[in-house]
Amino acid sequence: MSDAAKACTIRTKKFITNPLLGRRQFVVEVLHPGAAGVSKAEMREKLAKLYKVQDATTIVLFGFKLAFGGGRSTGFGMIYDSTTVQKKFEPRHRLIKVNLAKAKVGARKQRKELKNRLKKLRGLKKAKAKAGSGN
Repeated sequence: MSDAAKACTIRTKKFITNPLLGRRQFVVEVLHPGAAGVSKAEMREKLAKLYKVQDATTIVLFGFKLAFGGGRSTGFGMIYDSTTVQKKFEPRHRLIKVNLAKAKVGARKQRKELKNRLKKLRGLKKAKAKAGSGN
């Protein structure tokens, strides 16, 4: 843990248990005087200790804004009951950030060109073209 993380204080506000989505959700307030900010990984570790969570990957933090004048950030956090519930309800881009989903391979234009090439093929040729592309 860095010096900024040691000097920071984490408070949670508006704590809600949401059993339908299998999570606890809250607003996170981080006090970090003299530091530019605290990394989400370090905040995740502190929250895991605070709420006695075994798997820190089930903690999702996002939407942090630095208060005017610095020294304080607020954002949103969620602690999921398990990774399976997290995979079910979390948006894909956040799952990619915590390595629970794979990012699409290749540039957007290349993926679109491949899709259109595959439209012209059928059967084994299509399967070979798909396998050879790396998708």
